[in-house]
Amino acid sequence: MAEQGRETAAPFGVAEVTGPSMYPTLHHGDRLLVHYGARVRPGQVAVLRHPLQQDLLIVKRLAGRRDGGWWVLGDNPGAEGDSRLFGAVPPELLLGRVRGRYRPRDPGRRSPRALLAWLLSAVRPIL
Repeated sequence: MAEQGRETAAPFGVAEVTGPSMYPTLHHGDRLLVHYGARVRPGQVAVLRHPLQQDLLIVKRLAGRRDGGWWVLGDNPGAEGDSRLFGAVPPELLLGRVRGRYRPRDPGRRSPRALLAWLLSAVRPIL
């Protein structure tokens, strides 16, 4: 997952999903609105630093608290790269809660109808 614009202390930022681990909730290429420092609870989708490679950001669902931190899982059980592989994620590696996602617009579709269709299908909150 790539992160954009996090050098400032702004409470919100945009990140991009790479890979299939959160499918069907999130798709490769989705953009995420991340609320940094937000309170989180089990069941929510969050952005974290990977515990074994801390320069890599990951997006996972918070399954629950365990000794040593958060147990995180991808929504796609067939994809690797969650707590089943690396264990609990220490709380200091939890960066923020994902509030929403949008899919990038097709640059070739510029009509008002195409924009409306994109808005109705591509933008949604992550609950």
